[in-house]
Amino acid sequence: MLVLYDAGLSPFAQKVKMGLIEKDLPFEQRIPDLAAPTGDFLAASPRREVPALVDGETAIFDSTIILEYLDDKWSEKPLLPTGAAERARVRMIEELCDSQFESIIFGITEIIAFKRADGDLGKAIIDRGKNDTRSLLGWLDRQLGNRTWFNGSAFGFGDIAVLPYVHTANLYKLGPEQGTALSAWFERARERPSFQRCLADAKAEVAAFKAAAEKVMTGQWP
Repeated sequence: MLVLYDAGLSPFAQKVKMGLIEKDLPFEQRIPDLAAPTGDFLAASPRREVPALVDGETAIFDSTIILEYLDDKWSEKPLLPTGAAERARVRMIEELCDSQFESIIFGITEIIAFKRADGDLGKAIIDRGKNDTRSLLGWLDRQLGNRTWFNGSAFGFGDIAVLPYVHTANLYKLGPEQGTALSAWFERARERPSFQRCLADAKAEVAAFKAAAEKVMTGQWP
């Protein structure tokens, strides 16, 4: 059976988990100790990050590489759309979300959860994050256009790439503007059973996240 090294609050791990569920691939979920990684997890993920996937003798890290591996090996229910142009389009969407959007969300979280800055500096960082988020959501809305899904007619790679970040932005009250195509997409997408599983796993880790935040704030994080 496939083994997924996972962390419920990681958007990168959520992407892979959604991919596995959407493709009906059974997997064993393992939660590594990211503060002190050891053993099989460290062998599978030299970056010491989730997600990592183990398929027999094959170990893969990086969410993008894992998702493409799943499509390469199990071509039924493909995650990527057909055609070079459409594949390039959703790959660019994923790249922007995994780099720029993730950085914005991470920066906002650093202020809200880890109290990295307060006062005028904290407010300035949050305000910049809000402006950048609005700009990205506008770009995503234009990329979606009149499609039902970012992948086109079926939920897939593009949607998996966007959903974790839009969800977190929405938690910070920075979600898509009502009445937009992106807002309607988000209402559809977040009801997917694969994402509902991600939400349940994330909720189960909130207490551990708060404990980790406390360790960071008090200088106890290794």
